[in-house]
Amino acid sequence: MTELSTLAAPARHEALIKHSRFIALAERHTAEAGMREFLQRAHEAGANHHCWAWKSGQQYRFDDDGEPGGTAGRPILQAIEGQGLDQVGVVVIRYFGGVKLGTGGLARAYGGTAAECLRHANRERLVETRRLQIRLGFEHVDRAHQLLAQFRAEKIGECYGEHGLDLEIELPATALEALSDTLNDLTRGQVTLQQLDFA
Repeated sequence: MTELSTLAAPARHEALIKHSRFIALAERHTAEAGMREFLQRAHEAGANHHCWAWKSGQQYRFDDDGEPGGTAGRPILQAIEGQGLDQVGVVVIRYFGGVKLGTGGLARAYGGTAAECLRHANRERLVETRRLQIRLGFEHVDRAHQLLAQFRAEKIGECYGEHGLDLEIELPATALEALSDTLNDLTRGQVTLQQLDFA
C-alpha cells in the first residue's frame, strides 16, 4: 500500500498561461463541509472560474465550474492523487486572458497549476490510526499512562469508576498489537481492550 501524505500548511501557486492567470490554492480538509467553506473563502469576485477538487480517503468531489467537462476538476483531482496526497482540497482560480486554450490546453493548465502548487507544499505523513477503549484496575493506571507516550498514543478521554479506569485512546495502527501485549503482561491479563469503530 502506498504511504500517503497530507498538507502541513496551506499552499499557493500562480501561473500565466497564454495570457490567462491561474491561481492554485491548496489546504488540508478531512470533510467535504470544510472544503465547501474553503471554496467560499477562495472566491475572487473578478475571476472567470473557480475549479476545484477534494479527496479524503475513499471520498472525492470535483467541479469544472463552467469550463468544458473534464478539463478542470478531474485534472486537479489527478494532480492530488498523482502527488500521493489525501485529505486535500485544491481550488484553481482562472482569470481569462482572451486566448482560448482548447480542451487539452485547459486540462494541462488546471492540472499542471494544481500539481505545481502541491509539489512545493509542506507535507506531513498520514498515519493510519485505531481507537481503543482500555479498562483496567487502579493499581495499573500510572503505568498505563506512561505507556501512552511510548506507543505514540493520544488520550481521547478517561473515566474513573468503582472498577478502576476506562481509558479511550487513539494510536498508530502499527502499535496496536504491541500495546495490547504490553498491557496484558503488565496486568497479568486483567485488562479489557476493545477496538472502537470509526463512525
